[in-house]
Amino acid sequence: MGTENLILLLIEAGFYFVFMVAILHLRHQLGIGVFVAALGVMHFLETYLAAVFYIELPFGVISPGSSVLFSGKLMMILLLYVKEDAAVVRAPIYGLLAGNFLTVGLSFFLRHHQTIGAVPGRVADLAFIDEMGWLMLWGTMLLYVDSLAIILLYERLGRVFKKSTTMRFFVAGIAVLTFDQIGFYAALNFLNGAPIAVFWGGWIAKMMAACAYAVLISIYLYYSRISAIPVSPRPIADIFADLTFRERYEDLLDRSGRDALTGVYDRSRLEFEAPRTLSSMMAAGKPMALMIVDADHFKDINDHFGHLAGDSVLKDLAGRLQASVRSGDRVFRFGGEEFVVICEDLEPEAGRAHAEALRALVEAEIRRPDDIAVTVSIGVANSYKDGTTLNALLSAADTRLYAAKSAGRNRVVAR
Repeated sequence: MGTENLILLLIEAGFYFVFMVAILHLRHQLGIGVFVAALGVMHFLETYLAAVFYIELPFGVISPGSSVLFSGKLMMILLLYVKEDAAVVRAPIYGLLAGNFLTVGLSFFLRHHQTIGAVPGRVADLAFIDEMGWLMLWGTMLLYVDSLAIILLYERLGRVFKKSTTMRFFVAGIAVLTFDQIGFYAALNFLNGAPIAVFWGGWIAKMMAACAYAVLISIYLYYSRISAIPVSPRPIADIFADLTFRERYEDLLDRSGRDALTGVYDRSRLEFEAPRTLSSMMAAGKPMALMIVDADHFKDINDHFGHLAGDSVLKDLAGRLQASVRSGDRVFRFGGEEFVVICEDLEPEAGRAHAEALRALVEAEIRRPDDIAVTVSIGVANSYKDGTTLNALLSAADTRLYAAKSAGRNRVVAR
C-alpha cells in the first residue's frame, strides 16, 4: 500500500506541475490572472487535505495537501518571480492573505446562523468551517513569510550557485519548506492533536517535493530557452521593498507633503523630517545646517507684474535650489517666498560657503520679467553651535535672515 501511495503521489505532483506551468507559460495569451486564480482556488483543498487527509508511505505518514500541493504552490510562486518580477509575484501573495482573512471573517458570521437539515442525513459542520478558517489563515500567513523568504534566499543563493539554477531552487526550497513544516505542524498539533509522525513524514515528503520540483523547473526553464537565470543586479533590500509594497509607501510619502506650486516639500514635511534628521545627526556626532532663504523685494514683483509672474519666480527659485543642493540635502517651502534648506553633516564654515554659493547662483540665473536679477537673503544656523532642536535652529536662522535684510539684502549671515 505504501508503494502504491508513493506512485500516486508522484503522479499527482507531476500533474500539478504540468498544469500550473502550462497556464504560467501561456500567461501572455491567457492573462496572468488565470495563474493567480488557480493558485488561489487550490488553497482550500490544500488546507482541507492537510487537516484531515493522510496517507501512509514507506517512510511515514503524510498529507498530499501539504507535501504536494503546498510545496508546489511555493515553488510556483518562486517560478513566477523568476519569469516576471517582485512587483508581479506579490499580487497572489497578498491576494491569498486577503482572501483568507475574508474566509475567517465570514465563518464567524456563518456559525451564528440557525441552520436546518434540508438534505436528509447531512448537517452543516460549522465547527469544522471555523477550524478550517483558522487553519487557512495560519497557512496563508506562513505562505506570506515563506514566499518572501524563498525569493530573497533564491537571490542570495545566486551569489553561491552562479551556474546552477537547480541548486538555487532546491536549497531555497528545502530551507523554507522546513520552516513551513515546523510552523504548520505546530498549528495541526494544537488544533487536531496531530502526532509527531505527521511532522517527520511530512518533512521528508516536502524535501522530496523540493527536489522533484527543482529538477522539473530546471528542465522546463532549459527547454524554454531560459537555461541560465542571471543573478539580479538589484540589492536584496530593493527586492524586499517591492515584495512588501514599501516602494509604493515611499512613493506615497514622497508625493505627500509637497508644495503644490513649487514641487518641493512643504512646511508640514519639514516639521516631520527635520527633527528626525537632527536626532540622527546628533546620535552620529555630526552637525546639521539649516538655512532660511528669502526672495528679496518679492512683493514688488507681485505688485508690478502680477501674481502669475511672482509664482513663476518662486518656481524658478525652488528649482534652482533643488538642483544645486547636495544629494542628501532637502528643500522645503516654509511659507510665502521663504524656503528652508536642511543639510546633513555640514560644519558651520562649510554651511556659510554653501549658502553663499546658492545666493550667487540665484543672482546669476534668475530674472524678473524686466530682466532685473532676483536676489535672496539667507540666514544660516548650525546644530554645532545654535541648538539641538528644530525650533532653536529656525529661530537662529530667522534672526540672521532679518540681519541680512537689514544690512541691505542679497547676502548671507551665519554665526
